[in-house]
Amino acid sequence: MNIGIIKCRLRLAENLSLKGKRQVLKSIIAQLRNRFNVSAAEVADNDLWQLATIAVCTLSNNQRFTNEVISKVVNFVESGRFEAEVLDFETEIIHL
Repeated sequence: MNIGIIKCRLRLAENLSLKGKRQVLKSIIAQLRNRFNVSAAEVADNDLWQLATIAVCTLSNNQRFTNEVISKVVNFVESGRFEAEVLDFETEIIHL
């Protein structure tokens, strides 16, 4: 079994409130869940209105599939379709 984890730190430069931040993150997380069938959630920087940290997780029996999903998720978030700039991301694959 392989668990793929992505931790992504985002900057929402044009955002002016927590409400605006939640709308942007809700859109990103919903698209990730629908498009890639992964689990995603905001995991840090909850009270900062211009920074956000989301985590994305996928689980598979096939290591190649896990790597592909992780790569596609990173490319999708970095593509610039959202009102967020990727500051940093960490990926990890755990083999069980």
